[in-house]
Amino acid sequence: MKVRVNSVYRYNPVLMDLLHKPYGQPEVGQLLRVVNLHGCPRANTMGHCHVVDAASGAFMGLICCNSLEKTK
Repeated sequence: MKVRVNSVYRYNPVLMDLLHKPYGQPEVGQLLRVVNLHGCPRANTMGHCHVVDAASGAFMGLICCNSLEKTK
């Protein structure tokens, strides 16, 4: 799945993110915003992206794009 920068998605981790927990340890169902960080690979590079908490803006880490689901 390809994600868009600055869009909000619901976190539903796939096996890779269950085995290797992201830095901020987001919870299942948490709303996350995809971001591009300066000096880091852009979103969707090798199927990964950096995310922040949609409400507070706290950095949550690098996760697999397949762990994100569209919100309605």
